[in-house]
Amino acid sequence: MTLRPEQLRAFLPATAFSFRGYNVTNLGRTPELLAHSKFGPVVERALRQGSELASDTLNRRIDLVERIRHGRETHDLTTYAEDVALIVSVELAQLQLFEECVGRPFTEGRLAFGYSLGEAGLLIAAKMFGTELLRIPIALAADSVALAHDTTMGVLFSRGAALDASVVNRLCSEINQRGEGVIGVSTMLSPNCVLLLGQRETVDVFREHMKLNLPKGTTLRKNPHRWPPIHTSITWQKAIPNRAAVMLQTTPGGSTAPPLAIVSGVTGKPSFSEHNARELMHRWVDHPQLLWEQVVHVLASGVRLVIHVGPDPNLIPATFKRLSEDVRGQLSAKFGLRVVSHMVRRPWLAQLLPANAVLLRAPVVQHVNLEDWLLDAH
Repeated sequence: MTLRPEQLRAFLPATAFSFRGYNVTNLGRTPELLAHSKFGPVVERALRQGSELASDTLNRRIDLVERIRHGRETHDLTTYAEDVALIVSVELAQLQLFEECVGRPFTEGRLAFGYSLGEAGLLIAAKMFGTELLRIPIALAADSVALAHDTTMGVLFSRGAALDASVVNRLCSEINQRGEGVIGVSTMLSPNCVLLLGQRETVDVFREHMKLNLPKGTTLRKNPHRWPPIHTSITWQKAIPNRAAVMLQTTPGGSTAPPLAIVSGVTGKPSFSEHNARELMHRWVDHPQLLWEQVVHVLASGVRLVIHVGPDPNLIPATFKRLSEDVRGQLSAKFGLRVVSHMVRRPWLAQLLPANAVLLRAPVVQHVNLEDWLLDAH
């Protein structure tokens, strides 16, 4: 069922907005939005502004409008710098269209959060920074890509007990001490799944070492694509965090309180204030993304709807979907979902339950893919 604009307006006080990050595909349905008679001008204007910023930063011509019209998808990291501008430009355009359709600013929502690059897009959308903030990842993109040439993503997954983060980090530290490449956790997807990024053969070395250190049923598979090793200490090798911090010092903005609660990927909590945006964005560069803690906070906040912003949002919706399916599998045989949803909304009872009882709400939270809603409802 597609929610009508007035329904989304009514949902706003109980809505969370999620912003996607970089992926191996980044166009989504943007070509349709650009060609849309009503939405096209807004999308084109945002893309041209992103093109101008990227062109000026990189000192070469970038034309995101032309790229979208020709349907040129991301194929590898050669387009990473312009992909940064593309993703955030589309996020900003989608939010403007949402606000025009619904008649309310997205900042009337209960909270917002972003994964990786999505957090930068969110801070711009919330007007804590201007689009000048994007100059930092765009300017540092070439060095980020250079570090990716021998970096492999490993998806570490346990089918049994939860992963012990301290053990995972210890194994990474021991491998790093060999001096044959650096490996580290990039994202905490869930208690039983983390993303590792490792140089050279470090992911293979981790697989051998984990057999004696992690629970039976733990597996590690390699992702076939190349990824810039942000959110890991690999970025230290080209001083990317410190260079980003220097650029942040002179980037306008970051001195006002967020207009709605923004759940940081660095802390997993609504940590942004009028004083610490630069500090958190500095830490963002080389600290793992705590996506699982962000998801738990969203559920604990009583959110009833999550609106996913950006072209073809994938990781965050998939995380919620897996959690919802797992909860249904655990509870459906014994309890009705209606009973569960009412149970976790009672504050007096919630105080008596374990903190993660809020996970029981996952199956009753609705989700809207914003680009689909814009195109299918109009």
